[in-house]
Amino acid sequence: MTPRQSAASKATQAAPKRKRSPMSNEHKQALAEGREQGRGVRLYLEALEKNRPKRGRKRTPDSIARRLVGIEERLLDADPLSRLHLIQERINLQNELETLKAKTDLTELEKGFIAAAKTYGERKGITHAAWRALGVPADVLRKAGIGRGV
Repeated sequence: MTPRQSAASKATQAAPKRKRSPMSNEHKQALAEGREQGRGVRLYLEALEKNRPKRGRKRTPDSIARRLVGIEERLLDADPLSRLHLIQERINLQNELETLKAKTDLTELEKGFIAAAKTYGERKGITHAAWRALGVPADVLRKAGIGRGV
């Protein structure tokens, strides 16, 4: 066996595995706390985004119901292409009506955000201005202990 071959065979042999030290309970607790804070912040921000007011004239359940009645009347004597568009509009309006009825209650999510936002923001370097730019109301930030100065 040549010196080159013996060096290659040694390299292919399994190197002894390095023994990992187990995570301390404090480290595990810190990871769990970070995940929980991130979850509280994420859920609140997603709910804010979902419930952000849309531009333009707001629709009410009454206006949607009136439009649905109008669509049903027009469907009776519509040509096939118009019927297709009316049916799609009816589906869209029914979905919008369901969304209006199932309004998200932000109070629980807001409580979770208030509990987690300050520590999360300090750890991640998130400023008051960044929270506000994302649409978090100033009073919620005040309750969370996040001030303008920093």
